[in-house]
Amino acid sequence: MEGNAVSRFAATFVTDTTNPPRPRHPRLRRGRFDLVEVADVILALIFFAVTSSVLSGDNALLHHSRSFVVVPLAFLTAAPLALRTRFPLAAWVISTLAAIAATFVIPPSMLFAGGYLVVFVLINGLCLYSVTVRCRPRITVAATATIVIGAAILDPGSGVVAVFLTALPVLLGAVVRQRRSGERQLAEQELRHSGERALLEERQRIARELHDVVAHHMSVIAIQAEAAPYKTADPPPELVESFADIRASALAGMSELRRVLGVLRADGQDTAPQPGLADLDALLDSARSGGVSVSVSRSGNPVPLPEGVDLSAYRIVQEALSNAMRHAPGSNVQVHVAYRPYGVALDVCNDQVLATSAALPGGGHGIIGMRERATMLGGSLDAGPTGDGGFHVAAVLPVSPPEEAA
Repeated sequence: MEGNAVSRFAATFVTDTTNPPRPRHPRLRRGRFDLVEVADVILALIFFAVTSSVLSGDNALLHHSRSFVVVPLAFLTAAPLALRTRFPLAAWVISTLAAIAATFVIPPSMLFAGGYLVVFVLINGLCLYSVTVRCRPRITVAATATIVIGAAILDPGSGVVAVFLTALPVLLGAVVRQRRSGERQLAEQELRHSGERALLEERQRIARELHDVVAHHMSVIAIQAEAAPYKTADPPPELVESFADIRASALAGMSELRRVLGVLRADGQDTAPQPGLADLDALLDSARSGGVSVSVSRSGNPVPLPEGVDLSAYRIVQEALSNAMRHAPGSNVQVHVAYRPYGVALDVCNDQVLATSAALPGGGHGIIGMRERATMLGGSLDAGPTGDGGFHVAAVLPVSPPEEAA
């Protein structure tokens, strides 16, 4: 447990940042080299030489025999400048600890009265700027307070100066951080809008394909069904009625297709209302004209259903009847709609087993579509042959999601 706490604490100095390093402008890169980081390294070497010279001079004036710590202190003071881009918080901590360590070698009154103060202010200020740009605001506040309090402890009269010297990099970093945040939000919005545009373009492409291919064939079916009786002298009334039903079904299919196209297109607000269980009688009449015998029964108290539930219930019954017409022509179909307090239950049962998917092209996808509709609403659907040689479809569609009902 303690090992995990230490690991998290250590990782804070590397990973506790709000934003990763921002990609440099191409002008600030030369191949694999970041010119800003290169400049930081060069400045760190210059400050290392200056700090080493200043500390050596102060140590000589004090006649100390601590010259062996001058070079390590100078290195710890200047090295954070080379780390501030990738590890801003760690760089600031090292810079601050180096200054504290230097006070144990050189008296603060002498240390901060010479050139060391200038070097420390520049390096620590640049590190504090990077902390403000990338780290969490609470870390920036803690770092600023640490500098001000530490300066006041070392030299009670330097508190005001410390506030001014820390305020400049913090304010500059806050401005840059806010600007980058705005640019990032604009980029995210542009990316989102690009995705929406691509989605709309894809929907319009699908709408065009449906219109050019399916609508054309449906129109041909309707025209041929209307013209077919006139190609035979004195056609039987049953033949005329069958062709009329075919034409009516084709026209109904075109109307449904236009409704779907209206939803897919961007200007689909003016589409006609979607069908629901209130239109069930017309659907059953269409099925009867397709060669199946359909009976319907209802139970419970009919209540207005949400639009999605009403449409899905209609589509499930429609698909079940279509399967019966395609795969079990001449069968007897019983449809039962049960209104329950938590939703609606649908039962569609016919007395013949549907043909397998291998027997008819495209078989099986309708049942998958019905099950997907029910699952999307938080309901369930079971479909399969019955023990007496028929086929049964049972669906339960809740009015509200399962967690709300619970």
